Amino acid sequence: MFGSIPFAAPPIGENRWRDPRPVTPWQGVRDATTPAPMCAQTAELGGQPSQAEDCLYLNVTTPAAPSRTPRPVLVWIHGGSFVSGGASMYDARWLATKNDAVVVTVNYRLGVFGFFGYPGLPGSGTFGLADQQAALTWVHRNARAFGGDTRNVTVFGESAGALSICAQLASPRAAGLFAKAIMQSGPCGVQAPDEPGTFTHLWKPRTEVEQSGVGAAGCADLACLRALPVDRLLTVHERFSTPAFDTALLPIDPVVAQRTGRMHRVPSLVGTTHDEMTLFMPQVFPQPIPEAAYGQALAGLFTTNAEKVAARYPVNGNGDARDEIARLLTDKLWSCTARTTRDELRGRVSGYEFAEKDVPMFFPGLPEFPGGYGAFHASEIPLLFEFPGVTLTAKQRELSDYMIAAWGRFARTGDPGWRADVQSLQASGVGPADFARDHQCGFWSTM
Repeated sequence: MFGSIPFAAPPIGENRWRDPRPVTPWQGVRDATTPAPMCAQTAELGGQPSQAEDCLYLNVTTPAAPSRTPRPVLVWIHGGSFVSGGASMYDARWLATKNDAVVVTVNYRLGVFGFFGYPGLPGSGTFGLADQQAALTWVHRNARAFGGDTRNVTVFGESAGALSICAQLASPRAAGLFAKAIMQSGPCGVQAPDEPGTFTHLWKPRTEVEQSGVGAAGCADLACLRALPVDRLLTVHERFSTPAFDTALLPIDPVVAQRTGRMHRVPSLVGTTHDEMTLFMPQVFPQPIPEAAYGQALAGLFTTNAEKVAARYPVNGNGDARDEIARLLTDKLWSCTARTTRDELRGRVSGYEFAEKDVPMFFPGLPEFPGGYGAFHASEIPLLFEFPGVTLTAKQRELSDYMIAAWGRFARTGDPGWRADVQSLQASGVGPADFARDHQCGFWSTM
């Protein structure tokens, strides 16, 4: 692994809230033995905080043996709700060695540093996306030195990383930067509850993001904000967690771009986990919901349609209705939205659902959840990347090998190797998923 390779100039001082600038060349040999630092962030879901504003670095992992032919290149964009995470969390040795591939994991500015907006500030709401494009440009210029095929670059990511790929598919500036795309648990139109009875997707117009910057951290102007130390800006970090459209980088809402065919046409692999919402439920509903209060909880989410939803998703008698709410929100917000993404993307599109329910929970500090967390959001990651402290069973290692081979085959050819519209991935066996039965998408399409 080659670590801490700069792909842009440090985004500090006058470069704070500017699109990435070129790296200053250096003389001699650069130390590439340490992983890239985490970009500035607060602690999320048990993660480590960071105050590193100088963070535009990437890591490159390659097989030790030389290759006679150029290797496919996979570029990983990490998740973390656009406010947390980092390239060095992901040990890519399995993907690189088992697929004879070059794997690049990249940092990008997060939260208030990556998606900040202010009236009249060029690039408002898209600095983190611009960083990703700068990293992909670096890959095209330099992957050959690591044995990579610059004509065969696959961009892949999970959660906010997958949503980033959706944005890149809709960005004219990303044309030619990648040949294939894998979106894991981040379909373009994923939604979140908003006002009672309404759900909204995360993309925001530039003017709304710019207004969020007015008066931020107690500053009256941009000069004051640029002079603030990192720790002061981190007090408003989570306010800036949504990329902006109506910008030079992202001219239109990616949901509209997807629906109207205004996206780059590349082979795509789009999937989710079977039980996405269980990971988030303790944050949304930290206390048990008695089954007698199920209807009231649904009324807060769906208003006039609450009774229809309750009839379709009846309580199971375990005394806590949060698992029913997790199931129905998984279907509405994630699974059926992923189906829409697969239906609306142009070109060759493959699907998967990660359904292995016994992956160890690797987010610390989460309480017990009724029925268990199942195949929670991000639970597929330890089967693709080696995570410290996560021990897989023998059957899960077999599933891991299958998935790593499928991701590698897709990167090489654009085909993961299955004929099913949606392949179910679980340790008990892989095969076609019964998506309509499991996720009630017909019901949600009528709501």
